[in-house]
Amino acid sequence: MYIKKLPEKTVVQLFNAILSLKTEEECAAFFDDLCTMNEIKSFMQRLEVARMLRKGDTYMDIQLETNASSATITRVKKLLDYGNEGYQIVLERIENHEKCRRG
Repeated sequence: MYIKKLPEKTVVQLFNAILSLKTEEECAAFFDDLCTMNEIKSFMQRLEVARMLRKGDTYMDIQLETNASSATITRVKKLLDYGNEGYQIVLERIENHEKCRRG
């Protein structure tokens, strides 16, 4: 896990900062201040690639839809299959949240 290679104090500070956010507006403000537009776009792209892979879309469909490179798609696939299950946790929660919104 990459996180273990980073200074623990600052990693914990970052995670606690993220966990303290309560609304989409707070989240948007924090990430707008914290990240460049390209960093946010990369996060968005990887999350969408993960969602599409879980859905069973082909690499070609994913490339066309997200403009992600085959290397990015392959890396996300590897993390879905052998990573720390972070994508699965987030994607399941997003799906459940959307189901609740629809009623």
